[in-house]
Amino acid sequence: MLKPVIDLLFPKVCYACLNLLHDNEDTICVNCRHDLPVTNFHFDNDDTVKKVLYGRAEIINGTALFRFEKKGLVQQLVHGLKYKGYETIGYSLGNWLGGELKELENYKSVDVVIPVPLHKNKLKKRGYNQVTKFGQQIAKALEADYIDDVLIKVTNTQSQTIKNRLARWNNTDELFAIKNHELIENKHVLLVDDLITTGATLEACISVLNHAKNIKISVATIAIA
Repeated sequence: MLKPVIDLLFPKVCYACLNLLHDNEDTICVNCRHDLPVTNFHFDNDDTVKKVLYGRAEIINGTALFRFEKKGLVQQLVHGLKYKGYETIGYSLGNWLGGELKELENYKSVDVVIPVPLHKNKLKKRGYNQVTKFGQQIAKALEADYIDDVLIKVTNTQSQTIKNRLARWNNTDELFAIKNHELIENKHVLLVDDLITTGATLEACISVLNHAKNIKISVATIAIA
């Protein structure tokens, strides 16, 4: 009896187009799910993510769920997830990508899912890491461990979104550190993030993770620009 009242006071909207959701829809409406620019990298054995990191960081597999387009639906989703506290977006997209990756042999060997971390000051200010729910749901789908206390960010930096490409390249020295090496030694690690642009952040993370013995690293992001 209370549901119609709750829906009236707190209507559920699609986080991509901001239109009202129907009863059978959750987080993203059917129309937007159909219109979102999926990459299918992991289904097509597409090496686009590997090519972004080529010569700088070695990975086993790499994928992104969507292509990022300025003023597009994906930008709306990433912005809502990152700056508006809509963590349910990460949960939904993690379920989406995790459900696809668990069917693929290349990702069945993943032992550990690790998020690109936020600096403790930024984490305190924002209240959450925008890729936590995304990574947790992928880990659940792959029956892997989700570990967020191995890779840490030790330098607090300006948001990458307001930097030009050259500044991003020069902004990754000594950003990250590793602890609890033993948790990922001899493991296949899946590193997750929201967006890959130049690949500089992922490169820096991979460089640090490689201090652990005998690990393999794959990458999965929400989107690629």
